[in-house]
Amino acid sequence: MDRTPHVLIFPFPAQGHITQMLKLAELLCLSGIQVTFLNTHHNHRRLRRHADIDSRFPASLRFQTIPDGLPPHHPRRQFGFLKEWIYSVDIKSQIEPSFRHLLVSYQSQNNPVTCIISDGVLTFTIDVGMGLGIPTISFRTVSTCCLWTYFWLPQLVRSGDLKFGGEELIDMDERVSSIPGSETFLRRRDLPSFYRSKEIDKTGMEFVDTETQNSTKSHALILNTFEDLESPILSEIRNRFTKIYTIGPLHTLLNTKRAEPISVSSNGLWEVDRTCMKWLDSQTPKSVIYVSFGSVVLMKHSEMMEIWHGLVNSEKPFLWVVRPDSITEELESSDEVAEEVAEETKKRGCIVGWAPQEEVLAHGAVGGFLGHGGWNSTLESVVAGVPLICWPHFADQTVNSRFVEEVWRVGLDMKDRCDRSTVEMMVRDLMDEKGEGLRESTARMGELARESVRDGGSSFCNFKDLMEDLRLMCQ
Repeated sequence: MDRTPHVLIFPFPAQGHITQMLKLAELLCLSGIQVTFLNTHHNHRRLRRHADIDSRFPASLRFQTIPDGLPPHHPRRQFGFLKEWIYSVDIKSQIEPSFRHLLVSYQSQNNPVTCIISDGVLTFTIDVGMGLGIPTISFRTVSTCCLWTYFWLPQLVRSGDLKFGGEELIDMDERVSSIPGSETFLRRRDLPSFYRSKEIDKTGMEFVDTETQNSTKSHALILNTFEDLESPILSEIRNRFTKIYTIGPLHTLLNTKRAEPISVSSNGLWEVDRTCMKWLDSQTPKSVIYVSFGSVVLMKHSEMMEIWHGLVNSEKPFLWVVRPDSITEELESSDEVAEEVAEETKKRGCIVGWAPQEEVLAHGAVGGFLGHGGWNSTLESVVAGVPLICWPHFADQTVNSRFVEEVWRVGLDMKDRCDRSTVEMMVRDLMDEKGEGLRESTARMGELARESVRDGGSSFCNFKDLMEDLRLMCQ
């Protein structure tokens, strides 16, 4: 008799990664796969507090935890996680032994793990799996266009095409013409943060390069994207992997599998404030600009004030998510909010600590999204047919924002600018008649996204193939 596949899923310990991989975990469970979701102790406690994980998931989804390698006193702000894991955490001594011990314990029981699906930046799991005879599938939570850029950048540094150091200023608008598929439009300012600065960041670059190259040793690669969005880049990157499963947008595919929609759409580490939904109900159709810079981005207080003034000056209703930990501490106390800004916000603004983003974007009152260009936010906005203004900061956000404006035509790129006049102008351009073309192209791309997860669509079929692959691993 065939065994039921048992998949262990291990995300990088940051909100955007957990969000995608928890959706995949639920998808697998709804398709008859048993899943163990491995998280850090700290993030699991936050999930239990804010995401109702003990009652809303199928019984075949179980949770396990391991230490994150950070000292007990570490504040564990989300941006701190990214920096500490890249620069400080010794995965070999602090994380790998706990991971290996957990797998060994499963293999000695009647319910062994038959496949590991690990975050594509935790590639030590591939070697551990090989040692125990368990195949590993990598899941990259960034866009394909960014992953493809990661493959090429070390070569551009070695060849001298990307220069660092010296007295001359870096021309941020210099074209990066050596990456296939983006030769005509990618600039230095569109590259991930490690490659934009004057001084070379060897630690950051080596981390990205090592994890990217090591991921090709995996049994297969899962990408949260769909063919119609990134097909030219997908055709390039398929030469690097044995198999690629494009199964996105994951949140849309998951909604097709659920028996009924879940009212609180959170896989998150923050408490959702649902009062914003009632506020949206009182607004006119397509009138509101939704503003959220994701789970990790930090703003200076001065930047926050420029955005705030720009939103008020645009004279558009706005719903703004301001995370409790999103403002850099050293500037928190500077600048009082101008009285007129506070008054105008009371008239047509709503500010919350965290919002149910998928529901917000699907609400009829929302006509635009000012965000950071993270991959989850980009896909959710496209599916909802809501055009974007991208103010990116790091990782894939800088690449995504260029593709949003120049390739997919679903929004505007506000990269490297943060002043009230720019914010006002871009919000007006997006929300008024000038944005009509963007709304039309975003709606078309959103329909293609929804088609991809319907019966017979590319992501629907690729997910079926993934299920077959997981079941064959049991035999």
